[in-house]
Amino acid sequence: MHLENTLTHTPNYYLLTYSSRVSEMASSSSSTFIIGLITLLILVFGSANATLYTNFYSSSCPKLLDTVKCEVESAISKETRMGASLLRLFFHDCFVNGCDGSILLDDTSSFTGEKNAGPNKNSARGFEVIDKIKSAVEKVCPGVVSCADILAIAARDSVQILGGPTWNVKLGRRDSRTASQSAANNGIPRPTSNLNQLISRFNSLGLSSKDLVALSGGHTIGLARCTTFRARIYNETNIDSSFAHMRQSTCPRNSGSGDNSLAPLDFATPTFFDNHYFKNLIQKKGLLHSDQQLFNGGSTDSTVQTYSTNPASFFTDFSAAMIKMGDISPLTGSTGEIRKNCRRVN
Repeated sequence: MHLENTLTHTPNYYLLTYSSRVSEMASSSSSTFIIGLITLLILVFGSANATLYTNFYSSSCPKLLDTVKCEVESAISKETRMGASLLRLFFHDCFVNGCDGSILLDDTSSFTGEKNAGPNKNSARGFEVIDKIKSAVEKVCPGVVSCADILAIAARDSVQILGGPTWNVKLGRRDSRTASQSAANNGIPRPTSNLNQLISRFNSLGLSSKDLVALSGGHTIGLARCTTFRARIYNETNIDSSFAHMRQSTCPRNSGSGDNSLAPLDFATPTFFDNHYFKNLIQKKGLLHSDQQLFNGGSTDSTVQTYSTNPASFFTDFSAAMIKMGDISPLTGSTGEIRKNCRRVN
């Protein structure tokens, strides 16, 4: 039975049960039973409200998925890189106090958001696309769908459009009324992270080492700025020399020169979602220090090897890890809000 149907019938069932139990209590005058029943109701309705499920908007916004995908397809047709940007926004949202759309909030005179945190400043992009999707969704079902859910769907669609897997996105998130620049600075893994730091951060969010490797495979699409890989191509030894020289040609050694020059995270197929990212790591052609850490004589080497030769395994695990990441601390029920504008609190 779908959870939506379960929730539809649950209140009547519990009201009937409650009426029946009240009669019993009248005769038994059991205060212990009253406390137990109230606790049960809180647990039942509380857990139901905290649940995300794939058909959350099936009645309230049946055109949601088609509307989002149409806008994502339009954005990627104009700029292929946008698919990677939208996927990255979802990562950076979920890693900071859960998948609550906090990354989308603009700074104001009285509010400091996450857009100017170190990992996001001059880097996170795609906000205008989310605005456009939100406007389109508001036209078909105003005031119903959260920005957090729109971001989750857009990330999935981006991967699929660029040749990757698809999965059923669990929905029902609400939008945060707060953001945390300090949490963004501290919570989003840095491109300079070592393997132990990466594993520790992912584990702290309920994600395994396998999830870490699979989700890192999202770097099969997208671009990175020179500032994020300069130290690797000039100072590190676990890098293919010809690859390092190629990257050095557009990323000068001295900071301040060419800082914003871009390079593909996967030089082989930079606009196609596949498993070449892992093949690159085995050849010591990972662009970021944190990328190559996944294949550097450590505990994740075997997973990288598996994904490099078995794209189906990568696709399956990536999809499962995306669903798992999407479950990180969502706001549901009466917490948070449904923003009218993704950039500001109502």
